[in-house]
Amino acid sequence: MSTKRKANSLGEFLRVHRLGEEMSQVEFAKFLGVSKQRLCDIEHDRFAVSIKLAKEFAKKLDLPAEWLVKLALQDQINKEKLSLKVS
Repeated sequence: MSTKRKANSLGEFLRVHRLGEEMSQVEFAKFLGVSKQRLCDIEHDRFAVSIKLAKEFAKKLDLPAEWLVKLALQDQINKEKLSLKVS
């Protein structure tokens, strides 16, 4: 059985990535260029990440911007309770 699955939100993706890198919130927040509180809010889906910020995170994490932008957009759609899926 595979343990890989899609992240349900950008916040979940960042939290799992941070834990995989064995970084504290303080260390990871500094790396991403945000406050620890902002990272905490993102990880707990209390803050909607803009497309611009998602692109900045992707660049710092050396990931394709499209991956994190899609997650950020889907988060915003879900928050509005729309039955749309970003593909």
